[in-house]
Amino acid sequence: MTQKIISKTALETILQAWGSGEIDTEKMQLWMLDNFEPDEFAIGQGESESIVEAMHLVMNEYELADGNKCLTEQYQLAITLINCSDDTFISRKLAFLRDGFCD
Repeated sequence: MTQKIISKTALETILQAWGSGEIDTEKMQLWMLDNFEPDEFAIGQGESESIVEAMHLVMNEYELADGNKCLTEQYQLAITLINCSDDTFISRKLAFLRDGFCD
């Protein structure tokens, strides 16, 4: 069975659309729900381990979060995270988890 590939570019495109208001939070979360199945999708194929982990984190957090807790104005934190290097992964991950959602 061939796995569907979710590229960093595809994820970044969805996040940009959400951040710009082109799609709402519900549509963004539905995309995450439809595309985050690690056993069925090759997420971040060909990317570094840090970027693959960042993509998994972003997709999982947005998939599971209450839509009212997702801060559209902080979408750039997710984009910054999925564009991390090995050296910046931890700091960008913490910023995304701390400031990307409201409690």
